[in-house]
Amino acid sequence: MSSRFPIRVLATLLLAFVAASVCVVLHTPLPWMIGPLLAVSIASIAGVPTASHTPLRNAGQWVIGVALGLYFTPQVVSLVASVWWAIALAIAWALVMGWVFGLWLHRLHVERMPHIPVRSMRATTYFSGAIGGASEMTLLAERAGARTDLVAAAHSLRVVLVTILVPFGMQWSGMHGLVINASSTREVHGGGLVLLAMATGIGGLALRATGRTNPWFMGPLLVAMGLTMAGQQVSGIPTWLSNAAQLVIAVSLGARFSREFLQTAPRWMATVAVGTLGLIALCGAFAWGLSRMTGLHPATMILGTSPGGIAEMSITAKVLQLGVPVVTAFQVCRLVAVLLIVGPLYGWLFRRERRGAQ
Repeated sequence: MSSRFPIRVLATLLLAFVAASVCVVLHTPLPWMIGPLLAVSIASIAGVPTASHTPLRNAGQWVIGVALGLYFTPQVVSLVASVWWAIALAIAWALVMGWVFGLWLHRLHVERMPHIPVRSMRATTYFSGAIGGASEMTLLAERAGARTDLVAAAHSLRVVLVTILVPFGMQWSGMHGLVINASSTREVHGGGLVLLAMATGIGGLALRATGRTNPWFMGPLLVAMGLTMAGQQVSGIPTWLSNAAQLVIAVSLGARFSREFLQTAPRWMATVAVGTLGLIALCGAFAWGLSRMTGLHPATMILGTSPGGIAEMSITAKVLQLGVPVVTAFQVCRLVAVLLIVGPLYGWLFRRERRGAQ
């Protein structure tokens, strides 16, 4: 780490704060996430030396995980459990959509990128299409011999597009401020907040020690859920802390981009962008149907089934007051299922294709 790195981090945070403040004045949706995300992404692509500090991102995920866990009252847990079949359908839908997206990418690019071996291209397009976390899908892709740079770029672009477009769509359609499943704890207590931080911090450390994915989000989330379900209303999360968490998460997303990001494979990125728009539309239609079947609000189902990340979609639900626990449950269950199924499924499909070729 160079001596200039802290300066770059501070400058990036300052840029993000200014962008968030502007978005607050303009009354945009999710100002503390969308403003920093757009500003840092544009600056990074323009060649400005932006930087994100991993511990800050982890702290942001920690705060958001705790804030979301406070929504899981016993009544809400019963509601989530009653729609287990809808969560299963959403998981199946995500797996199918990811496979179709990957197939589409393969057919469009297998001849345009002849320098990439066919097997590597198959792995690249398959894991680029899967609706999962960028880091997790990139790791699985690396094991399969894929072009990890293309996979990481595809997932980064998908998450950014979903994070920007879906909240704006919600605000323009009037789907916000519905106060569905409010948090059980809103008052902030200094001592209680310290105890909550200690308990959830232990949860994050425990998951990190076991090598689990997203430990600083999942660990605090699970601990906060457990406390809330047990009726232990320790403390709420200060608004300023939640806003700061959104900001550092947005910075971590925006800093992934660079001037070379779009120049490396512009056709690939353009195709991913178009495909992501198609995914958003198809998942939106699926969500409306699922809403009719479950009786849950369409906005909640749209966020629960959208092809974005857990933290980003859950934050959207929290800020717009749209069924936070249901959205979180759908997104968490999908991520776990994708992580468990996508890798073995690729191996099975590849063996089947190889036998068919013989």
